[in-house]
Amino acid sequence: MSRSQFPRARTPHANSVRNVSTRKALSQNLLRDPHTARAFVDAAGVGPGDLVIEAGPGDGMVTRALLDRARRVIAYEKDRHFVERLRSRLGHHEHFRCRQADFRDVVPPREPFSVVSNAPFGITTDIVRWCLNARALTSASLVTQLEFARKHTGDYGRWSRLTVEHWPEFDFALGMRIDRSEFRPVPRVDAAAIHLRRRLKPLLPKAAAADYRDLVDLGFSGVGGSLAASLCRAVPRRLAHRACAEAGIARDQAVGRVPPDRWIALFRTLTR
Repeated sequence: MSRSQFPRARTPHANSVRNVSTRKALSQNLLRDPHTARAFVDAAGVGPGDLVIEAGPGDGMVTRALLDRARRVIAYEKDRHFVERLRSRLGHHEHFRCRQADFRDVVPPREPFSVVSNAPFGITTDIVRWCLNARALTSASLVTQLEFARKHTGDYGRWSRLTVEHWPEFDFALGMRIDRSEFRPVPRVDAAAIHLRRRLKPLLPKAAAADYRDLVDLGFSGVGGSLAASLCRAVPRRLAHRACAEAGIARDQAVGRVPPDRWIALFRTLTR
């Protein structure tokens, strides 16, 4: 939401109200402590040769930590107020650019790059999908709601379809936990970092990508009550049960409880 959609602030009080309203509309919760921001950036593994893209920098708490480590930082911020503030406070850094845009509309760089962001919670899934579809992305480290981070890294003992689908190319790891009190405005839930890292060598050949995703689509179809039962809809029952057994998947194992590496083993067994 841009600043132009609100009446121009005339007093410090009106300006403060507008800033809080904008952040709420964007589900934007800003980190309060620079030590937390630095710890998050350290865990992201940013180095002096890296190009880093930041989504929704807000007031620049994470941006400052990035500027101390990265070769170049490009921040995309939707709120014009924050864009003006960042340009005023950090524009003297030659390796920094801040552009007003919705991150979801940004065309990814063609050169290798990383994404590091305390992203607006309301568009976390969109940002993750953007990252996974960016061909030159090497890694992404995002502050998300704790439940989101746990869901997509198997911390509940279950795995999301998104994670399973992209497991051949990316590793999904749960990072540091951040208490809700570390943000302003204070969100209703705690947060955590999630780290996505592109594998140096995919677990499956590129030519197998479409067939693997077809298998994932079939497994998560919701028909049958288990991965083995869903698989029986496409291959003979005996073959389905044998393939699951070889991959270490129980016949009654719910699809969400099958770890991503077992999906890889199942695919290899079926296509052997």
